[in-house]
Amino acid sequence: MKTDKRYFIAVASLDHVKAGITGGFAQTNHGKHGPMKRLNKGDKIIYYSSKAEYGKQKPYQKFTAVGEVIDEQPYIGIMSGDFQPYRRNVRYYSCKEVSIRSLLEKLSFIQNVKCWGYPFRQGFFEISEQDYETITLIMLHEQE
Repeated sequence: MKTDKRYFIAVASLDHVKAGITGGFAQTNHGKHGPMKRLNKGDKIIYYSSKAEYGKQKPYQKFTAVGEVIDEQPYIGIMSGDFQPYRRNVRYYSCKEVSIRSLLEKLSFIQNVKCWGYPFRQGFFEISEQDYETITLIMLHEQE
């Protein structure tokens, strides 16, 4: 069993993030198995929401949730119709949302501030512990 903690960013609209928080699960990339199987128990995940509502165009552009994977394997979530997304159980931390704009020049995965949105197009990617700490310092520790 792997013991080294890893850190990830998952991209989802705020309404989908809130559903995950309520249900205690993580899901990304339209329920694909690949991202969920990359996660190990103890890994940390930060959600970034480019939009507040799925399918809407109005930008949101905030980090919206932080959590820790608490299970060993992905599982198939129960949804309506034929949609059967892969998920992981996550314990979410109480946090505040943070605009990405205030962090653009502090994050190593942002190679070009003018094209800062590029990494998020992947929908799910690993980040350094330092980037995780930079984001969560504000989200977790500077709550009002």
